[in-house]
Amino acid sequence: MSFVEVDRPEPGVAVVTLNRPERMNAMAFDVMVPVRDRLVELGRDNTVRAVVLTGAGTAFCSGADQESAGRPPYADGLPRPAYALRSLEMLEDVVGTLRRMHQPVIAAVNGAAVGGGLCLALACDLRIAGSGAYFRAAGINNGLTASELGLSYLLPRAVGSSHAADLMFTGRDVDAAEAARIGLVSRVADPVLAEAVAIGVRIAELSQPGIELTKRTLHAGIAAGSLESHMPVEGIGQLYLRLLTDNFEEATRARKAGRAARFSDDRAADQPADQPVDQAGVQGAGPG
Repeated sequence: MSFVEVDRPEPGVAVVTLNRPERMNAMAFDVMVPVRDRLVELGRDNTVRAVVLTGAGTAFCSGADQESAGRPPYADGLPRPAYALRSLEMLEDVVGTLRRMHQPVIAAVNGAAVGGGLCLALACDLRIAGSGAYFRAAGINNGLTASELGLSYLLPRAVGSSHAADLMFTGRDVDAAEAARIGLVSRVADPVLAEAVAIGVRIAELSQPGIELTKRTLHAGIAAGSLESHMPVEGIGQLYLRLLTDNFEEATRARKAGRAARFSDDRAADQPADQPVDQAGVQGAGPG
C-alpha cells in the first residue's frame, strides 16, 4: 500500500496526499521518505507549476508517530545517539525539500496539523485551512521543546513573535478562524482541497520564471538582514524577466485587448534579447 498519493487534477497542478488516515497521517518513516522522494520528483518536473500538499481522511498530519514510526533509511548498525541524529536529518530534509522546490507549495490543511504536521504546513509557501482544521505546537505538551523542524524560525515569521510565543509556550489548539486572524493561514475555505487546487491553477497561468523568482525572493526577504541588502535582489529578478522576455509587452497588449495575458516567458523572435530597451521599456522595468 502506498502511503503517499500523487494526482494531477488540473494541468500544471500536482496534489501530494499523505495517505495513512488510520494513523492521522503521522510522520512515520514509511510516509516521510516517499513524500520527500515524490516532492523531489515533482520539483524536477517542468510541467508542474504548483504543488498542493494535503492529508487523507480527517487530518493533515498529526506529527510524530508514537506507535509505529518505522526506521529511517541507512541507519542500520548505528548507536542510539547517531540513530536519533539520522532520524532528525531525514525529517529535516522533508522541510528543506519543500522550501527548495521551484514551484510554490500550497498546504491544504483539512484537519489536525499537530507538532511536526504544523511544521510541514509552515514549510509550505501558502496555507489554506478547512473550517475543521486546527493547529498545535505539540512538543511542549510531550515534555520536550516546542521547537522542532524549523518551527521556531518559521512560526514567528508567519504570525509574529507574540503569537508564536503564545502557541509554543502553551501547546494550545488554534482553530481555523483564529489561524486566519493571526496570519497562520491566508484563508478558510470548504472544500479546502478544491480551493488550494484553484490557487494552483491561477499560479500555473502566470509566468513560470516570474513565480520561481518570486518564491526565491520571498524566502530571501525572510532571511535578509536589512531592506537595503534585499532590494537589489528583487531588482535584479525584475530586470532579468523584463529584459529577457516580452512578458511585460504581452501584459500591456492583453490589458488593452481586454483578455487574459498569455506569457511565453521568452523574448519574441522580432525583439532579440540583446536589442536595446527604449525609454518606455526602461520605465516598464520598474514595479510590475
